Amino acid sequence: MKKKITKINKVIVGLSGGIDSTITIWILKKLGYKVKCVFIKCWESKNCKNDIKECKKICKIFKVKLIKINLSYEYWNKVFLVFIKKLKNNQTPNPDIICNKEIKFKLFIYFSLKILKYDFISTGHYVNTKYKKKKNYLLKGKDKKKDQSYFLYNIKQKQLSKCIFPLGNYKKKNIRKIAINLKLPNALKKDSVGICFIGKKKFNKFIIKFIKKKKGKIIQLENKKKIGKHKGLFLYTIGQRKNLRLKKNKYPLYVAKKKKKKNILIVCKKKNKILYKNYFYLKKIYLINKIKKLNNFKCKVKTRYQQKSIKCKIIIIKKKKIKIKLKKKIFAITPGQSAVFYKKNICLGGGIIKL
Repeated sequence: MKKKITKINKVIVGLSGGIDSTITIWILKKLGYKVKCVFIKCWESKNCKNDIKECKKICKIFKVKLIKINLSYEYWNKVFLVFIKKLKNNQTPNPDIICNKEIKFKLFIYFSLKILKYDFISTGHYVNTKYKKKKNYLLKGKDKKKDQSYFLYNIKQKQLSKCIFPLGNYKKKNIRKIAINLKLPNALKKDSVGICFIGKKKFNKFIIKFIKKKKGKIIQLENKKKIGKHKGLFLYTIGQRKNLRLKKNKYPLYVAKKKKKKNILIVCKKKNKILYKNYFYLKKIYLINKIKKLNNFKCKVKTRYQQKSIKCKIIIIKKKKIKIKLKKKIFAITPGQSAVFYKKNICLGGGIIKL
């Protein structure tokens, strides 16, 4: 976070009610920024109402103004319906990445800079930025376990230049200590996990309200036998072991493939080679900073969050088909998930996985 204060810069903090965005306010105020907070309402839920109450308390403590904006309509159309469409197409999408692209780093930035006339926006993401040779770079956060660059790989240059990420050089445990020392009401609040619009509800029970179930056979790959029934292919993801509700087996089984036309779910033993691949495809790749020679470019890639990055090579087959060749085979590469590329600690960009 190296933004020079040539005057009293004005910053809008995206406040969620958690300790990360809360301590973001504290750090910015200590650095001399003029701060206001915005709470973005994206979904009708009890959690949302509780978060707003939490935000009001925090803003009162820090003596900053809280502005509430309702982007539920935009979230429904740009995030939720896209999520549903991808599920129907047998993909496993990441709604947080879609939300960052369409809501937080698009509409929120527009509202803060164009409507409120502030200079920057700030969030509690654990990432860093740097400016070098007239370009902005997205870097991994210092806390390896909390680094969130994976979720921001499709941020644009212009957007990045207007972002401040104060937590990038902190570890989560230190942020927690600061909150406790400040005696903040949310100091011991647990981190939010899972999909925001689902909350504490079970995924299957929630999602079947929006996608019609179509039951079908579960076939074991090794012996080609039917061993159970699935409740709808969209409820399962490649590599999944839990909640298959199969008859008792001597060994665990994992989702290997989904056959949409025949409505069949294929499962297999973990050691089966079908679960391991050393390549996948992208329809297109988004780069934060242009790479002169992308074909045969070598870097590292993550095919899911908190996975160790592995060496790869980017091969351009044709305009809308890019092959990613991995140095070694990895488990359960999943269509619809994001592949994010790195060179050392720089996040280069990424794309949506196809097989």
